Amino acid sequence: MGTAAALAVILLWMSHLVLLLSSSQVHLTSPMTWLHVLIQGYLYTGLFITAHDSMHGAVSRDRGINRALGAAALTLFAAFSYSKMFPKHMEHHRFSGTAQDPDFSVEHQDPLRWFIRFFLRYVTIPQLLIMALAFNVLNHLVGIPASVLVLYWVLPAFLATFQLFFFGTYLPHRYPHTEKMAPHNARSLGKNHLWAMVSCWFFGYHYEHHEYPRVPWWKLYQKKD
Repeated sequence: MGTAAALAVILLWMSHLVLLLSSSQVHLTSPMTWLHVLIQGYLYTGLFITAHDSMHGAVSRDRGINRALGAAALTLFAAFSYSKMFPKHMEHHRFSGTAQDPDFSVEHQDPLRWFIRFFLRYVTIPQLLIMALAFNVLNHLVGIPASVLVLYWVLPAFLATFQLFFFGTYLPHRYPHTEKMAPHNARSLGKNHLWAMVSCWFFGYHYEHHEYPRVPWWKLYQKKD
């Protein structure tokens, strides 16, 4: 099921993106345009959470398949390096909500400054060069208009990045830390499975994720009391 879920998310993301990039122009005044942007952003979020599950060995019991699908999801998301992100995520679990947590901000608790810190922590020069190369290949060689690429490829990735940050880092780990959040310095959304899925693929059940890190996203709701 883990492998099937990962492949389904990747294929949904890819098929919807191909459909959008086949557009010859954008219609910024059309509600359907922005609905598709939001859907693609949501699928980007699922793409990252698939990679995240891979880091916890929750995609496949076969280590090769597990890592391959996780690395593929990160590459498709924005040319992220699995080998560099994996140890940082393990540090997040080991030191969650402390100064040693690479995802946490002790100095800046307001969401905008924290998000900028969070974003810059993971973006690298090689990654930006790869994405710039891909953009130019799609634009100049494949012939996809730059406006279409920005609207349907670049913007949804940024929306997903903020969604992951807001529901998967800021809301769960921000101050104040209470005794109820121990030992993970993590809190969860209230029990509402529909909102939990819509908001961030059940990732808002964040205390449960830290308590049961090997439970995949699609079974995480079962751990919510």
